[in-house]
Amino acid sequence: MSDSVKLYYQGKEYEFPVVESTIGDKGIDISKLRSETGLITLDVGFKNTGATKSKISYLDGDLGQLYYRGYPIEQIAEKSTFVEVMYLLLEGELPTQAQLDEFKHNMNKYSLVSEEMKHLLKGFPRSAHPMGVLSSLTSALTAFNPHAVNVKSEEDVRRAATLLLAKFPVLCAWTYRLKLGLPLNYSDNRLDYVHNFYQMMFRFPTEDFHMDEVVVDALDKLLILHADHEQNCSASTVKMVGSAHSGLFASVSAGVSALWGPLHGGANQAVIEMLEMIRKDGGDLQKWIDKAKNKNDDFRLMGFGHRVYRNFDPRARVIKKVCDDVFNKLGIHDEELDLAKKLEEVALHDDYFIEKKLYPNVDFYSGLIYKALGIPTEMFTVMFALGRLPGWIAQWKEMRLNNEPINRPRQVYIGSPKRDYAPIKDRK
Repeated sequence: MSDSVKLYYQGKEYEFPVVESTIGDKGIDISKLRSETGLITLDVGFKNTGATKSKISYLDGDLGQLYYRGYPIEQIAEKSTFVEVMYLLLEGELPTQAQLDEFKHNMNKYSLVSEEMKHLLKGFPRSAHPMGVLSSLTSALTAFNPHAVNVKSEEDVRRAATLLLAKFPVLCAWTYRLKLGLPLNYSDNRLDYVHNFYQMMFRFPTEDFHMDEVVVDALDKLLILHADHEQNCSASTVKMVGSAHSGLFASVSAGVSALWGPLHGGANQAVIEMLEMIRKDGGDLQKWIDKAKNKNDDFRLMGFGHRVYRNFDPRARVIKKVCDDVFNKLGIHDEELDLAKKLEEVALHDDYFIEKKLYPNVDFYSGLIYKALGIPTEMFTVMFALGRLPGWIAQWKEMRLNNEPINRPRQVYIGSPKRDYAPIKDRK
């Protein structure tokens, strides 16, 4: 007999089944709670609420583990490529060589972005935040692909996903070029996904272009590490919008906006802004470390600790080495990056940080790498979005194929009880 949980309320007993998991938390199926008891659960922020059953990714915050379709992130980052990870998240298994070749070929078919999109891009001032531009351009893809995705058609779902994967890096690169006032580069189908994105970002028409493989490898690993992370804020937003049977492009556009928030994807930008503040204050790192340790001080060190991981962020272990490789290869000498290295050294050896498990997280290292590559801080979250794209699509696809109902959370109302309307002359 399967496990169940019993609830006693107003002299009655109610029983709810336990939903088993492959790894990690089990769930209590309370889908009949309201109809049987008249109660709902109150869980502000959904910290203890499971909204779905998923096969895509799993993380254990206490043990510092992250799996993509069962594969540990350390193995995936070391042995795989971002394109393979895309296929894994979307299809559930690692591809054969033939499947991978077909996947790449299909993306190449859709890599050209309509010239009319350039007119939309030119409507934005250079002062526009790249995430606002990216969200708008992603939503605008709907206008160029107006047919609804038939989720019962495997071909329709695959085409929509492939189209978005192909065009999204172009939109990301174009937002960067807009920010810097540079001419736009087109996709080059002779290159693989990450090399192609690299040239769209950084190639100048006036000079020969050389791709640094250390930098390309760093970008590839950053994209892999950001590819999916369970039911996070942006993934849940994509699914919330998609649950209304909104299209994939509109759903992902909403996910871009959610990722923009400083408590979510904007954290790596906040790291660099914090370092800039410390430098402008005179570079006295100890002063700010002491402020961080002072429980009566509002200052918090950005890029340390994690809302979910109560131990070391497994992605940070991977990206720390990449960060060191980039710094050594490029010979970076930068005051803010030097501050970051000193801060990292303190965090890894100071008893206060070790006791509270305030280790550098993936946002700390990714921000440093992007800065070392000369990418503006406002572009950091765009880079995050490119990495997270296959996870968003996989989550959207899983939700639609499971025919999940439209999301409609309940509330516990605490406002005024019923009262009668009073004419304005009678109001006090």
